Amino acid sequence: MEDPKNIAFAGLTILLTLYVVRWYRNPLNAIPTLGGSSLPGLSYFAAFNFMRNTKQILNEGYSKFYNGTYKVAMADKWLVVVSGPKMIDELRRRPDEELSFIASVDDTMQAEYTIGRGSITDPYHVDIIREKLTRTLPAVLPDVVDELSLAVQEYIPAKNDGKWVTVTVMPTMQHIIARASNRAFVGLPLCRNEGFLELAVTFTRAVLKDRDMLSLVPRPLKPQTKTSVNRTVQYLKPMIDEKKASMELNGGDWEGKPNDMLQWLFEEAIRKENPDWSIAERVLLVEFAAIHTSSTSFTHAILDLVAKPEFLQPLRDEIEPIIIAEGWTKAAMAKMWKLDSFLRESQRCNGVDLTSMTRKAMKDVKLNDGTFIPKGTLVVAAQDPTHRDDTNYPNANVFDGFRFSRMRERDGEGTKHQFVNTSVEYVPFGHGKHACPGRFFAANELKAMLAYIVLHYDLKSAGDGGRPPNVHIGTTVLPAMDGQVMFRKRDASAFV
Repeated sequence: MEDPKNIAFAGLTILLTLYVVRWYRNPLNAIPTLGGSSLPGLSYFAAFNFMRNTKQILNEGYSKFYNGTYKVAMADKWLVVVSGPKMIDELRRRPDEELSFIASVDDTMQAEYTIGRGSITDPYHVDIIREKLTRTLPAVLPDVVDELSLAVQEYIPAKNDGKWVTVTVMPTMQHIIARASNRAFVGLPLCRNEGFLELAVTFTRAVLKDRDMLSLVPRPLKPQTKTSVNRTVQYLKPMIDEKKASMELNGGDWEGKPNDMLQWLFEEAIRKENPDWSIAERVLLVEFAAIHTSSTSFTHAILDLVAKPEFLQPLRDEIEPIIIAEGWTKAAMAKMWKLDSFLRESQRCNGVDLTSMTRKAMKDVKLNDGTFIPKGTLVVAAQDPTHRDDTNYPNANVFDGFRFSRMRERDGEGTKHQFVNTSVEYVPFGHGKHACPGRFFAANELKAMLAYIVLHYDLKSAGDGGRPPNVHIGTTVLPAMDGQVMFRKRDASAFV
């Protein structure tokens, strides 16, 4: 009888041999690796290095492989990175049948376990955001401003007594933006329900925390519960039932019919199986996108403004006469070029991620530079090095709040450098047909919010005046979560 130890050793040898052969035959080996070795086993050290030194490795790749590709190791997969305008434009042009944006969202968000795959496989909410929300912005924005003015006063409790109050910026902005955004998403009174708002904010935090961890768990062991969706259904159900009753009684139109995203989602979901669940999934997905990206971007902007106080008075000088003349309207926001530029520059210098335009290969793809991308591979564009390239932006490492407003003054470039505009040089919203559909709503909300704060408050650093450094967790960029700013109420009664 064979020695069990010899049998075990032989079995282990066979497994290792098969693993090495599989690695050797992997077509990804033809793509250069940065951050460490791609050899079996050693790639885990490369993944750890990339997690800790993402920014430096992306910068190295941009320098070595400009208008080309390379790969970096992640804990559970390889990530192919493209850089330079030619490759970014190719990523934009590739059809979804080859490189899919939707499939990449499903993969990176672990949607099946965090929110449900229905919102990914049938993303009807995207057209609602792109068309209805954007088209109705002139009507929706005054309600959003009304809500943010109340929320700002509640969460930044400075009084008319000349005293400064200290605020931890990021969590404060998450709650203000949750209130203001939900005025357009679900309307009154739910947008002020503390339980619902806390659910929206904690869900956003949980997805950010859990998605990377879930990617490491074998599929059979991943949790199947979707507690947040169940709780969202409970909050939305009374309003959904009321809409169903109104529709049965009056048909498709009735007096007092809401003009918000919940109503638009309802009108689409009512024709589908389990509409309550369908609506809840999409509300949560929109909440995640709005609260995470907008609160992160706005916190960056506040920290930039406090660190660069020389921009404060010019912003006030621009905003004040426009608000007096036109009120808190979309038309007024469009005339605030310096405010628009400040937010765009803050996004350029910080952003919410070091990469952008994530795609998943739905089949084997050969790029124009000859790079072979196997089916199932994730591909991203190097965002941060693009935004810090002196060829794209002179003195790119210097924060220049009015950089883009000056660029807009050139003949024929009045719209090219707006906050919402995308290009191969500016990709925080993505680029092409899959550019963020909610960016028009988000941009107007952020502009109104910053304009309101600039007019109604003085601001200064709660520390030594320097800007607290950003936090990098892999490719994710976060402002200092404990960063604090001091606010003092101004006499701004003319701008209410």
